[in-house]
Amino acid sequence: MSAPTPRSARLAQSPVVRRDGRWWLVSDAGAIPVSDPAFTTVLDGFAQAVAAADRAVADLRARPSEPSASSTRGRR
Repeated sequence: MSAPTPRSARLAQSPVVRRDGRWWLVSDAGAIPVSDPAFTTVLDGFAQAVAAADRAVADLRARPSEPSASSTRGRR
């Protein structure tokens, strides 16, 4: 079973948040919704790329560690 989707999530330490399925630009002064379709398409693509990278890193961390080539050099 997959984890529930959070209602709000910041995108990679940026001033952009996806809240309830909609992108928002946020600052200390407040937030405004992103309404430009081209910009939201780019944000969607970037969010997918970040999620894929996060999954790849998690997969690498879950693997049992293997000795590096340099640590086994010269041994038989």
